[in-house]
This record gives sequence, structure tokens and C-alpha cells, in this order.
Amino acid sequence: MNATVLAVALCLASAAAYACAAVAQERLASAAVARTARALLGHGAWWWSAGLNTAAALLHAAALRYGPLTLVQPLGALTLVAAVPMGARRAGRRVAATEWRGTLATVTGLGLLLLPASGPAPDDTLTLAEALAVSGATAAAIGLLTVRGGVRSGLRHATASGLASAVASALTQTVAVAAGRGGSPLSGRVLAVAGLVVVFAVGGMLLSQRAYRGGLGAPLAVVNLANPLAAAAIGTVLLGERLQGGAVGLLLAVAGALAAARGVLLLTRTAPDGGRTHCAANPGEAGRVAA
Repeated sequence: MNATVLAVALCLASAAAYACAAVAQERLASAAVARTARALLGHGAWWWSAGLNTAAALLHAAALRYGPLTLVQPLGALTLVAAVPMGARRAGRRVAATEWRGTLATVTGLGLLLLPASGPAPDDTLTLAEALAVSGATAAAIGLLTVRGGVRSGLRHATASGLASAVASALTQTVAVAAGRGGSPLSGRVLAVAGLVVVFAVGGMLLSQRAYRGGLGAPLAVVNLANPLAAAAIGTVLLGERLQGGAVGLLLAVAGALAAARGVLLLTRTAPDGGRTHCAANPGEAGRVAA
């Protein structure tokens, strides 16, 4: 099977698992379960969502073995396509027209970004110094995004989650490619980078959990926008990946970024209060779970 086709197939499976996990996480967040770490760890639904996230991450890691970072990351937008209608159906409501338009614009934009990113299978990896530098810069950015509360704190946490996930993917690709070359999986660099993968993967999941307190659509869209953009920056600057198609490819990428940003803006217009209300199965469920 062609490496690119295999990477896309793995991405589809990963997106489906991530979508199920996102819906479960949003339900917990809307029910006030996510107020403390102890409450989360004591709730079976959170462990279910964590298991789904783990399965999705493993499928994603396999995809990164066969496809470039700039190809695999934009396909994560398929999570948004699945999660928004899944969340609405589980809440017993129809998807709002604004949600459909926002989802379509976001996915179309990321699709345009995807076209010039369809390069060859990855053959470069981050050095330990590069991995540490990227990790440090990302940790600092996450700190700045999450240090303040406020009305837009959910979207800032979603942005931080997208950055964390992008770095986790870049580091995962380094581990996967290095292992695929027949190198020792117990080498110092591989073990150090693998440890960073765990930190950023878990951090990204917890940040998204916090972001979903205000609803699912807009935070998930922001995660799916920040993630591939950050990954594309890492791939082009440090991993030697390049957009295909020259000037035309660049124009497609810019148009895609604008369309995706428009989609996120549409999704932010969904009333947060309505999102929280719809996500609980019934008015008494949130109180029972939080208790």
C-alpha cells in the first residue's frame, strides 16, 4: 500500500477516536466534573475518554511514521466533522446552521492547507537540542495563554491544547522515524523525546478538557486550527518539509488559513450557555455527577 494512503487511513481512524473522546470530555466539563483533578480521576467516563485519546494517539503516531507532519496534522480537522454532529445527537438536538457553516469552513480551509502539504514520507528527525528548544518555547507559550482567566479563557486553553498536541506529534514523529531506521529504541535521545511526548500529550488532553467547559464546537475548532499550523511551522523550519506547488501552493495555504479562521469565528458565535445546557443528558445529571 502507498505510504501516503496508509497515513491517511490511519488518520481517519485516529480522528474518529479523538471525536468520541472530545464528546465525552465535553460532557464531563459541562457537568462540572472537571473542576478538580480528583473528581476527574474518580469518574469512569473520564477514564473512557482517556482510553480513546490513547488509542487515537497511537493511530496518529503510526500515521506519522508514513506521512509528513504537514500532511498528517491537517487531517485532524476530521475530528471536528465527526464531533460536532456526534455531540449534538448525544444531547438530543439538531446541529445549528452556524455550527454546520463553521465546521464546513474550518474543514475546507484545512483541506486547502492539506493540498500543498502532501509531500513524501518523513525522513528527518529533531535533534535532542531542537526537541528541547521546541518544548521550552511551547511550554512558555502555554503558560502565557493559560495564566489569565476571563471570558475567552476557553479559547486560549484550546489554543494551548493545539500547541501541545502539535509538539507531541512532532516529537512522536522523531521517535517513530528513528525507531523505523533500526536504531536502538533505548537510546538516550529516543527515551528523552518519548518522555516529552507523554508530557505534551497528557498536557494537551487536560488543556482541552478545560477548554470544553464553554461548549464543544469553537474550542475544538481552535484546537484543530492551532495544531496543524504549529505542526506546519515545526515541519518546515526544523524537519525540512516543504509546501508543494510553489507560488500556487502558497496561495492555497493562505486561502486555507483564512477560510479556517472564518470557520472558527462562526463557531464562536454559538452561545456558550446553550452549549453547556445541551450537553447534559438532563437538567439533574450535572448536579448528580458533580456531587
